[in-house]
Amino acid sequence: MVITVSNKKIKVKVKVRKLKILNIILCLLILYILISTIINKKITNIYITGNNIISDKEIISISNLEDYPSFVLTSSNKIKKLLLQNDYIKEVEVTKKIFGKIIIKIKEKKILFKEKDTNKLVLEDKTKVDNIYSIDEVPILINTVDSSEYDYFIKKISKVDSNILLKISEIEYAKVDVDKQRFLLYMNDGNYVYITLSKIDNLNKYEEIYNSLEGKKGIIYLDSGNYFEEAK
Repeated sequence: MVITVSNKKIKVKVKVRKLKILNIILCLLILYILISTIINKKITNIYITGNNIISDKEIISISNLEDYPSFVLTSSNKIKKLLLQNDYIKEVEVTKKIFGKIIIKIKEKKILFKEKDTNKLVLEDKTKVDNIYSIDEVPILINTVDSSEYDYFIKKISKVDSNILLKISEIEYAKVDVDKQRFLLYMNDGNYVYITLSKIDNLNKYEEIYNSLEGKKGIIYLDSGNYFEEAK
């Protein structure tokens, strides 16, 4: 009798072990399915803001997001690094939201002017880039600025408001003996403006100055004296 009872107990233990193993396998299978589902869940929406020069399509392409890959496996830092390789992009912020949403905030570099000789665009950080986006609404620098004044010129003109830069047709380096930082600006409205770099902030008041002219055309001297000479 002891042997029989012993055998029965052994059989019960085997069944319990088999049941536990099956439960573990079932749990692992469910866990695998859940993980696979999460990993394979694709990006559902991509929102891009702040870009004016570079199109949404190009930003998505640069970021390797054309096929809307796995949301989990997509790295925000990798997207940022890829986008910052573009010369026109200054800052990038990438945020991942629930339900597969990715928000990309772009800050582009300011375009200061285009060099007439090279047709290259000069950006606020002094980078010279090919005009691959066919940008025409920027001032054209028609001559060469002395190397000793160039960096300061870039620093100062980068502080001019973008909407004011759009009003400038051409920029001419017009130094004189008493002022090596003097420039002549050809405005789209038909006026001319002399400016020295130390006073270039006055350009941000151009709208106010222009309105005070009451339609008159001529030369505005902002380099010294701040006066207007009407064209004859």
